[in-house]
Amino acid sequence: MRYESNPDLIRFLREATGLIITTFNKSGTRNLRILKHALNDFKKVYEMVTRAYPNINNRVLQTMLIFTIAVSFEIKAGKITKDKFVNISNNEEYKSILVSSRVLMDNRQFYIKEFDNTYYYNFKSEYRFFKFIEIYVRTRIFDMKTFKKDMETIINTVDTSNLPGYKRLLTEEYWKISDEEFDEVINEVLEDVKSGKTSLMEDVKLFIYFDYLIRKGLIKQDMKHVKGIFTHGMNLSSLVSAYCDNVEDELDTIGMGEASQDVEDILVHFYNLNSKLKDRMYIEKADSIFKCIPMKMEVFYERFDKECMDIPIFKYYDVYQTFQRLSCASNEDIVTIGEKLVNRAELFTKEIEPEMKNIRQLKQIIDEYTGDKETSIKLVMLRDFSNDLAKILDKYGV
Repeated sequence: MRYESNPDLIRFLREATGLIITTFNKSGTRNLRILKHALNDFKKVYEMVTRAYPNINNRVLQTMLIFTIAVSFEIKAGKITKDKFVNISNNEEYKSILVSSRVLMDNRQFYIKEFDNTYYYNFKSEYRFFKFIEIYVRTRIFDMKTFKKDMETIINTVDTSNLPGYKRLLTEEYWKISDEEFDEVINEVLEDVKSGKTSLMEDVKLFIYFDYLIRKGLIKQDMKHVKGIFTHGMNLSSLVSAYCDNVEDELDTIGMGEASQDVEDILVHFYNLNSKLKDRMYIEKADSIFKCIPMKMEVFYERFDKECMDIPIFKYYDVYQTFQRLSCASNEDIVTIGEKLVNRAELFTKEIEPEMKNIRQLKQIIDEYTGDKETSIKLVMLRDFSNDLAKILDKYGV
């Protein structure tokens, strides 16, 4: 009755009464207060979605209703901690977890599988996780950026037949692909991998599935040939892929159990390529930040404090360039940077150890430059800076 002022919403809710009751019963609680709060939350969701996307598929709205009620009960009835869904950023990740838990029998994400089995049992929908709703229920914040991102993805991917083959393999149980389509999907995946269209992490996940499906006899191609395609594709992909800094979390979403030797080989290749991507990322970061010396010191300090305190950034920048920029800085900035580096070495001793070779070389260059020159304030500041570097090097016995 409280929604009578919104005829479209009340009509939708009346038609979905069966879903509401079923989801309420599946929650395993008789708490009507939580149900009322969930329906109030859905009112906000319904109004925002239908206003911005008036032609939205009714099945998607029904799934949003189920999800809103389900997440409300899971969180507010104390069945899970609030952060259970925090690390799942979108429907694709949610489905990837489900696929790995069902196909590869991975039990590390047991809760997600149970959640899906409980609330979506006998309810078929390709899009079953809505990050903007999860955030809203958990934090009371309606995140417009996440809302728009989710909705655009929904509009483009509700029909899985329009998804690239590799996306289907990662987010859809393979037995849902018809026999007539299966070989075509597999060949399409191999072509995408071969041409470097997939990311490095996607390559790893896809290979784990290929390894599984080859051992099942569903993919008839020779493993050596497939492995060669993936190795070549990963080399191409590494040219455009970004460094992955949460590898273990990513691999946890697929759950590979005891890896075969072929999977181990691909993982070794991945770690080698990812390490090179890390170096490339830090080289670009170092170049961008150190170029701020001496003309944009405020930017340098802000970025160094925010981005470089716990990473060995000096390892990735040419030592002679560092000295040239430092020698052009003001005396005050030379003092400030020296103090900052000493303090940084106290706080992040282990993290920045890989840069000590360059720090030692920088000290040698400064000492050679200041050694036989007539004393000036600038030279005194540089010698003091060299002494600061000596304090840092002493911590490492270098």
